[in-house]
Amino acid sequence: MIKKLLLPLLCFVFTFSRAETIRTDVLVIGGGASGVAAAIQSARSKVKTLLVEPGPWLGGSMTMSGMCVLDANRNLPSGIWGEFHRKVTDYYRPRLGYDTTHNSILRFEPYTGADILKKICDTVKNLTVKLKTPWTSVKKDGTGWEVTIIVNGEAVKVNAKVLVDGTETGEVAAKAGAKFDEDAKIERIAWIAILKDFGRNADKTIQKPEGYDASAYSWLKRKNIRQMLRAVSIPNDKYMVDWDRYSNNSAGTITNKEELYKKAKLHALGLVYYLQTDLGCKNLGLDGQFGTPDNLPPAPLVLESRHVKGAVRMVMDDITKPYDRESKLYRTTIGVSDAAPAGAQANEFPSYTIPLGSIVVNDLDNVLVTEKALSVTNEVNNSTMYPSVQMTLGQGVGATAAFCAFFKTTTKHLRVRLIQGEILDYKGYLMPITDISQKDPHWRAIQQVCATGLLKGVQKTNGDKIEIHFEPGDAVSTEEIKPFLLELYTRAFLWFNKEKPGDKFTLGNLLSLISDYTLTDPKTLQLHLQKAWTTQFKLAGTFDLNRPVTRMEFAVLANKYLNPFAKTVDLSGRVIN
Repeated sequence: MIKKLLLPLLCFVFTFSRAETIRTDVLVIGGGASGVAAAIQSARSKVKTLLVEPGPWLGGSMTMSGMCVLDANRNLPSGIWGEFHRKVTDYYRPRLGYDTTHNSILRFEPYTGADILKKICDTVKNLTVKLKTPWTSVKKDGTGWEVTIIVNGEAVKVNAKVLVDGTETGEVAAKAGAKFDEDAKIERIAWIAILKDFGRNADKTIQKPEGYDASAYSWLKRKNIRQMLRAVSIPNDKYMVDWDRYSNNSAGTITNKEELYKKAKLHALGLVYYLQTDLGCKNLGLDGQFGTPDNLPPAPLVLESRHVKGAVRMVMDDITKPYDRESKLYRTTIGVSDAAPAGAQANEFPSYTIPLGSIVVNDLDNVLVTEKALSVTNEVNNSTMYPSVQMTLGQGVGATAAFCAFFKTTTKHLRVRLIQGEILDYKGYLMPITDISQKDPHWRAIQQVCATGLLKGVQKTNGDKIEIHFEPGDAVSTEEIKPFLLELYTRAFLWFNKEKPGDKFTLGNLLSLISDYTLTDPKTLQLHLQKAWTTQFKLAGTFDLNRPVTRMEFAVLANKYLNPFAKTVDLSGRVIN
């Protein structure tokens, strides 16, 4: 009888203890744009992943904070960001007047964006998502981490090999013991208002906010309000009003959040009240989709916070002159951006790459950061903070976390090219090249060759942006490729002294270099390439050894035979021979 009772009792105790601890390869805390992208990529890279979000929605800034008009990276449909852009566009496609062009500014209602992200997550194997799940503690567990989360009011332990901090302000990394650049922990925030047009006869005027001062918003009288509203329109006659987020930010310490948040909310409500009263837009009322008492988004838009001390620190020169610096951080790229900080001149701020080392926390194994905690300067943060940029970066974070978990290693032993290869496998961009579509059969070869610096991107002004083009039909100059070839290949010095190529590198020069590097008979190589020129390599130019080789031809053949992307680089971008 006792044995019969003991068996189910032991089973109950065993089951209960198992429920107390969750074991996963990667734990992502924070379901913002970068966090959710990191979780999706990590799981798609075939490691067990858990995404924990304290709030009820996924999406962070672009849903919970209402930042739902996304202009950045619309010409760079990188991986998960491109997937999200397409699904939002497909959702609204039946709506008359919605812009469905592939590179349109993305506009959506916050709860729709959150729902689309959740549906994407629900289709991903190896991924578990827990909403409305706060976390309370973080501590080291060997090379991994133990985190306590609250599930249905009960404390549950999570043991993870890799921890990704997807919070807006680096809260998880701070709890884990990370060091930050700004001891004062200054945070800049703003509160967005989502307004709806209830019809010309409606009166949706809110109660005058506490401490309201009309003079704070009087600058709006000099503006074309209709034009401003059109710029921030979202579907179903709604508007994302964030006009004051740069000119009238509150600032304070993270430890004084309540006061900081109150001031920012009152400022947003004051703007709405001014719009309704002084500007006569009483038909515009706060949308009730968030279910909050004041009908504002439940979370602020975080513009700036403390930055972690990372393996590298990204500075403005890494954006404006990446090829001229001693460090070559562009070679370690895991994300791309075409966003310029507020106030930056179009002809001063080109599209750029985000380096792997900026997400790696110094002195902490297997902790990765995203969002505003990146190891960057304040100026750089003003560009990387945008959700569409963070979603692109998050995919790189997920690939990095999966690398550590899959190979049972730590962030001290990252292999840049393997991580980048995984990003490319899932259609993520390494280089912000806009004139070569992902549908081009040579897209990957161009991404890989340009990520080494063997060929460099070309800056081209297009409207209000400086894009990076590949210019596939341009001739290759010897001056451009020689320094990298000398750095990369030990025999290159002898080859250049022997062949003495002219200013324009010819197709014959390239075949000679390949023959020398691969130890292939020149005539055999020539016959093979001539036969495979259009069929295997899908190259359109004439096979003439005496003419200058084009950048497209050089990229395709160099990638195939010289394989510069296989050369190991460290987190500073230095080639390790």
